[in-house]
Amino acid sequence: MRLTNYTDYSLRVLIYLASKPPDELSNITEIAEAYGISRNHLMKVIHKLGKMGVIDTIRGRGGGIKLALPPEEINIGKIVRQTEDDFKLVECFGDGQATCVISPICGLRHVLNRALAAYLAVLDEYTLGDIIKNPLDYRELLGIK
Repeated sequence: MRLTNYTDYSLRVLIYLASKPPDELSNITEIAEAYGISRNHLMKVIHKLGKMGVIDTIRGRGGGIKLALPPEEINIGKIVRQTEDDFKLVECFGDGQATCVISPICGLRHVLNRALAAYLAVLDEYTLGDIIKNPLDYRELLGIK
């Protein structure tokens, strides 16, 4: 199972914001530079995270972004579910016509469904707060002052 870059970047943004003092604002440019990723990609991620209600986006002069919730209230499984396009592991998981000749009797689909459910169940056990236990370590690695 693999996450898209979009979800990866979403989680990285949240980690970045959680590593800063709670009311300190950040901006897209500093996050992009800290991770060495595209500012344009991050703009889409920031927009989505704002719509999801996990970050606050403040526009205008003196604006920026920050977490809208404490890290302990941001569930990783929920973030992954809302940022991934789909969890189509194999062709027969899709909505369209499966071309695999064994689809009508294949037991693999059930196994993969269980594996996906277990994967998401593990992610559901963790919050952003669990991941970023020592924000100072993250600040140092990310170059946050």
